[in-house]
Amino acid sequence: MAKVRPFKAVRPRPEYAAKVAALPYDVMSSEEAAVMVQGNPYSFLHIDRAEIDMPAGTSPYDAAVYDKAKENLDNLSKNGICAQDAEPCFYIYRQVMNGRAQTGIAGCVSIDDYINNNVKKHELTRADKEVDRLNHVNICNANTGPIFLTYRPKKELSALLARWQEEHDAVYDFTTDAGIRNTVWVIDDSAVNAEISKLFSEIEYLYIADGHHRAASAIKVGVMRREENPDYDGNEEFNYFLAVLFSCDELEIMDYNRVVKGLNGLTKEEFLAKLEKDFTVEKNGKEKYKPAVPHTFGMYLEGEWYKLAAKEGTFDSTDAVAALDVSILQNNLIAPILGIEDLRTSDRIDFVGGIRGLGELEKRANTDMTMAFAMCPTSVQDLMDVADSGRIMPPKSTWFEPKILSGLFIHYLN
Repeated sequence: MAKVRPFKAVRPRPEYAAKVAALPYDVMSSEEAAVMVQGNPYSFLHIDRAEIDMPAGTSPYDAAVYDKAKENLDNLSKNGICAQDAEPCFYIYRQVMNGRAQTGIAGCVSIDDYINNNVKKHELTRADKEVDRLNHVNICNANTGPIFLTYRPKKELSALLARWQEEHDAVYDFTTDAGIRNTVWVIDDSAVNAEISKLFSEIEYLYIADGHHRAASAIKVGVMRREENPDYDGNEEFNYFLAVLFSCDELEIMDYNRVVKGLNGLTKEEFLAKLEKDFTVEKNGKEKYKPAVPHTFGMYLEGEWYKLAAKEGTFDSTDAVAALDVSILQNNLIAPILGIEDLRTSDRIDFVGGIRGLGELEKRANTDMTMAFAMCPTSVQDLMDVADSGRIMPPKSTWFEPKILSGLFIHYLN
């Protein structure tokens, strides 16, 4: 059962919400973040990417960067940009992208649910990235970036959220430069908040959709605070982490495509011949090919597109991980033919979110890489099946859009 509770969010005053809200820190480089904040001193990237306010060349992992992040975070309240709600609340957060809406609840989830695997994971984390966010959370004394969680549909919860939206005015309603509309309602009725917590307690599992590193770091900070406060009673804020929770039937995963450098010493003809063992190969010429059904792939090489389809018997359809398209491509092509065994460490492979389109794949293959693979998106059901089995997906299996913006809800740990 999930333990989810309201909290006293520190959040922007309405007139500043659109300026404070920012994309998550991990979808851009320091250089890109520096460009994004030009002319906007309120952007939350000054907290999540505080190296942009340091001398050029400063490592994002320098201790001074975390101190700067805390200074910038504190200044949001000191300067009247943000304020804390007087009572614990849940917050409805709706995003609309290309006409599709997803509506979530911002609240706090027990770190024990993560520790006890009631919050299920599907991805490994890297130690260096965990340490970075651990330092950020610990020194800022706050969860600044919400974890993107999902759960199986709960009709009573969906109905409650719909009623509140119909009967109350939003506190924020703005559209980003990318055309994504973000709307927030504050649920300031204690009885309604109690009902939301009760409904979540009837949900067996939550699933991390996006934010595995943020989640792991938040939990480690919570455990550290428990060790520092051995008389804790479990109600302290450090026992909870910030999340936005969405019903899985409202989410959409986009393709997470691959670009590869080199043919592992093969000629083009030798490479194409090797593909025939596990794939049917059909040339598509200059016409881009975006796969629409599982176990099919688009491949771009030397100015031409190809359609690939995995042959029957090349993977175990009963295995939740082996049957993923990312696994099929890795196990039957990228590793055995192209010689790339470890996706996490190889400098011969990179990953391109589907939001960038097939044109970006062509661009990369024609410049710094050699070839590209367009993937069919992993489904939310695939994600939950893998997580339920206690296993993990290959790296870069899912790309969720729209991204949850940071800065709209801040959760202090005490």
